[in-house]
Amino acid sequence: MKKWLRKDASAAMSFLVPSGIGFALFYLIPFAMGVYYSFMSHSVDGHYVGLDNYRELLGSASFLKAASNTLYFSTISVPLMIILSLGLAMLLHKNVYIQKGLRTAYVMPLVVPTASIIMIWQILFDWNGSLNAWLNSFGYGRVDWMKSESARIVVIIVYIWKNIGYNVILFLAGLQQIPKDYYETARIEGAGRIRQFRSVTLVYITSTMFFVVIMSIINSFKVFRETYLIAGEYPHDSIYMIQHYMNNMFISLDIQKLTAAASLMFVSILLIVLALFAMERRHRQYME
Repeated sequence: MKKWLRKDASAAMSFLVPSGIGFALFYLIPFAMGVYYSFMSHSVDGHYVGLDNYRELLGSASFLKAASNTLYFSTISVPLMIILSLGLAMLLHKNVYIQKGLRTAYVMPLVVPTASIIMIWQILFDWNGSLNAWLNSFGYGRVDWMKSESARIVVIIVYIWKNIGYNVILFLAGLQQIPKDYYETARIEGAGRIRQFRSVTLVYITSTMFFVVIMSIINSFKVFRETYLIAGEYPHDSIYMIQHYMNNMFISLDIQKLTAAASLMFVSILLIVLALFAMERRHRQYME
């Protein structure tokens, strides 16, 4: 038995080592170097300056604007994403008309290149675009979607459209793991649909819910690609995100501010993920 285990472990390590080397080479080592540079005065021949780069970063009005916009976006878009994706998953979990077609439609945004689809969004939300033409036909004035506070609405819509299919798949997998006997027992005991949803559905998809929330938060921090393609390097102030700030620092070769901002972003995501894992662990212990 011990000989078999040693053989199995060596085979597993032989498969994992190439991936581990690639992950270390392209992710871990560059990240560690970035953290190191965030404490230096310059990238080349620099000296240790402690937290000076972080103090300068937190005193920057543009960084604070980017951080507040990112926080606002995540606070609004993530709960909205969870509610919509869970509702759609519950709808697709039932025997509805053209169920398979709907499932495919929600997954399509995951496989379609974002850059090719952004052209459609630009045509839709342009000053002379389709949406303003429809508003005009109903007697409403045009809206400058990408150069006003309405740009937030556009980015939230694009974010939900792009990522909702992934969450729906995860919720569907969680819903399919719930035995139908639980719902039948609840109906026999007089529980209505709301009580069944609260006492059966939500309870047994809690683990899936935590994972979906974590992935939605991480994806909300990566909305830069869509925003950049729609609004360019310098979008309206309301959609100026942390990644816009880091991109501008990269263009200006201000590596210290770039690495400091990336480190703070990593720490923020890490703290949120750890807090969610702690909540999920407590819930699991409570259920047991």
